[in-house]
Amino acid sequence: MNDFVSDVVKNMPAYLFSELNRKKKALQEKGVDVIDLGIGAPDLPTPEFIYDVLVKEAKHPANHRYSPYSGNQEFKEAVASFYKKHYGVELDSNTEVLTLVGTKEGIVNLIQAVINPGDTVLIPDPGYPVYRMGVHLAGGDAVSLPLDKQNSYVPQYDALTKSEREAAKLLFLNYPSNPTAATVELSTFTEAVDFAAKNNILLAHDAAYDLITFDTYKSPSVLQVPNAKDIAIEFGTLSKSYNMTGWRIGYVVGNKEIIQALATLKSNIDTSQFLPIQLAAAAALQSDHRTVRENSAIFKKRMEKLYNALAEMGMTAYKPKGTIFLWVDVPDGFTSAGFADKLLDELGIIVTPGTAFGPGGEGHFRISLSVSEERLDEVIKRLKNLAG
Repeated sequence: MNDFVSDVVKNMPAYLFSELNRKKKALQEKGVDVIDLGIGAPDLPTPEFIYDVLVKEAKHPANHRYSPYSGNQEFKEAVASFYKKHYGVELDSNTEVLTLVGTKEGIVNLIQAVINPGDTVLIPDPGYPVYRMGVHLAGGDAVSLPLDKQNSYVPQYDALTKSEREAAKLLFLNYPSNPTAATVELSTFTEAVDFAAKNNILLAHDAAYDLITFDTYKSPSVLQVPNAKDIAIEFGTLSKSYNMTGWRIGYVVGNKEIIQALATLKSNIDTSQFLPIQLAAAAALQSDHRTVRENSAIFKKRMEKLYNALAEMGMTAYKPKGTIFLWVDVPDGFTSAGFADKLLDELGIIVTPGTAFGPGGEGHFRISLSVSEERLDEVIKRLKNLAG
């Protein structure tokens, strides 16, 4: 039989979270009570006012037609309004905002839209695996931008060689960070914009967790940096802040040339998201964000509970100011993958080994705070048994 599978797909490793799902199912079939702290999907319900809009708009036959390729105008205007109110950033909804079918799609398609085979892309390490996979699909060269605890997980541009800086065409950043949960002030973005401008690199910031923050901390936007739109774009999603992961709705904003390039590519691949979903998302962005603050308070409470319990057991975690994650040091004597396997095999707890996020993740594992406090109490109980 002919070999119909491309070399790109053949050389693509299995998506880690698909593999974890397979292991979870196999254990559940054996009767194991598996607690999944692996994938970063909020467990809280979508706020009622959002799905009320979805139901209302889904009843209109006109909304079952194709969306405009770049997205529904009401949704794009809601994104622009959100940026004005929340960040003080002015956006032209016609040229500087593009609707996405979730930011995972947008990130991979952005890479296709801006790099050629062999081009270099700077990837945060540890960082969201989709950045590296998107570069692989486009035939690019992914170069790690080291992040470490000693430097509070902010970019260390000096760690790049002169040739890496000169070859780079695209740089990804992600704050609040997945997986490290690190947060930054605007000065980090000012430095990033300056670095990108000096080296003629497109800066793409993934702000997936921008609204899940604790206490008085407010996550900045890269577009707050003066002249950032000359060199930068920013991705946003409603998946995390509004518990809408399955709705697949997000956006990208910023440099109009890059927005147009991505829009051109996407118009040949998809026809944007279902109109009622875009209209419901517009309502979310135009809301008072009370539900977002309530959700953040829930995640903070979960974080504090687990962080304190881990500390009592002698396990070290990075204490975050936002996100739905804890980034934890692996106990002595274990690799990241080895300890994650031990937790799954002996305790029925799924965590994500740090190496899933790049070589720099070795020595750590990520916990997703995506289960109730009652389930976290069970996690703590099981971990204490392991420690004992």
